[in-house]
Formats: sequence, C-alpha cells, structure tokens
Amino acid sequence: MTFAERTLKFYLSLHIDAALPEEIEVLNPYKEEAVMEACASFYKKYYNDEEGRRIIFGINPGRFGAGITGIPFTDPVRLEENCGIPNEFRKRSELSSEFVYLLIEQMGGPEHFYRHYFIGAVSPLGFMKNGKNFNYYDSAELTRALKPFIIHNLAEQIGLGINSRKCYCLGQGKNYEYLQQINTELALFDEIIAIPHPRWVMQYNRKNLKQILRDTSRILTL
Repeated sequence: MTFAERTLKFYLSLHIDAALPEEIEVLNPYKEEAVMEACASFYKKYYNDEEGRRIIFGINPGRFGAGITGIPFTDPVRLEENCGIPNEFRKRSELSSEFVYLLIEQMGGPEHFYRHYFIGAVSPLGFMKNGKNFNYYDSAELTRALKPFIIHNLAEQIGLGINSRKCYCLGQGKNYEYLQQINTELALFDEIIAIPHPRWVMQYNRKNLKQILRDTSRILTL
C-alpha cells in the first residue's frame, strides 16, 4: 500500500466517539465526496510511493483551508494554482495557506516539498463554535474529551510512514505545549521542533515575512 493509499484510508476512517461540549460542532470534510476526490488527486500526485516523510503538525482543520479541501493548509486557490489540481470549491484564499505555500516555494516547490514532508494535525478533525473556528485547546473540557482521539490519531499518522526521530509543530504556544505534553507521556518522537504558526506570521508579523520564511526553511532542512 502506498503512502497515498494509507493517507486516504486514514481520512476516511476519522470519527469522534467522545461526548463533546454541547455547543461544539465537529468539522469533518472527509464525509464529502468532492473533498475525497480532491484528496485522492492531491495525495496520488505527491505521495504515490512507499517512501517515508517527516511530519509537520498543525492544530486542526479550519473552515476555509482543510475544512474545504480536506488537505491541511491547502485552500482551493493553492490547490488549483500551486498544485495544478482543478476544483469546483469556492476560490477563497486563506492566510495560513498563503504562508505555507510561500514556504513550499522557498523550499523548491510542491513536488520537492511533499517528497520529504507530510502536513498533518494534532487533531485531524476540526471544530466550530457559534459558526466560528474553535481549536481543540480552546476549552479544557474539549481537550480532555478529545485526548483519546488525539493520541490514537497521532499514532495513526506516524503509521502512514513518518520518521519518528523528530517532528515539527506549527505554533510555538498552546499547540506546541500540548504536543510536548503528549510526547512526554508516550515518547512518540525523539524531538519536537516548534516553528511559527502561519496565521501569527501573516496577521501580526508580516513585515518580517521574508526573514521568517528563510529561517523556517532552514530549520526544516537541518
């Protein structure tokens, strides 16, 4: 089974059994046929092999990136323009996706980047509250309820063919702290390296974008 086949099987299997706080909605794009078609095109294009990758963990899917396409940090615009995969999704640009694809171009483009890296998520399903994105760590009650789901799916993502010597965490705050906590308990990775979260860069530190792209590229290739 190729990396692509394992990945598609993984996304199709995602579900949450835990009782979540009443106001929380689960964002599961993989129930949609159009999403799985986009995922199949993407993963078969870049991961149709049995090679291993390093993993970069995001937080969880949001409404306008992976929440639409199913592909972490890949909005419909980047899916079509950067990855060459036509799609019928509404062509709305998403800030985090913009940063990630600038980084990917800095590192040689999608074919080179995805040959070496896989972008996953601490929680591969997303959440909404009152119609807005909600992160797995935004509520202590939600975080507690999700812990078995998160642990199971961290292991599942490693099983896709991930090098467990080190991983990278998008975000130097709560996402990194929680991933470190889980790793202390389970020793999934020898080392976790934090890199700036795309939205933080694009919203609050855009004046330093070029330097951050250079620095992040250097960290990923060490």
